[in-house]
Amino acid sequence: MKVRMLLFAVLRDIVGADEREIEVADGVRAIDLWNDLRATHPRIAPYERPPFTAVNQDYVKPETVLHDGDEVAFIPPVSGG
Repeated sequence: MKVRMLLFAVLRDIVGADEREIEVADGVRAIDLWNDLRATHPRIAPYERPPFTAVNQDYVKPETVLHDGDEVAFIPPVSGG
């Protein structure tokens, strides 16, 4: 199945893209997507806990199971003035 992953702020800068379409197995959870991202990007690897996570524009727990066509957004905290 395919899901669309959206990345914001520093995550977008590290990965070098603001979105990706990803082929995943049935039963994959948002936390699994986060862990895969950590495994492929060393600058994200230290962050074991995922940032705010949204599926189809609703905030969810990281353990949420994804479905074909879902849009998953990882939204890190931001600061500034």
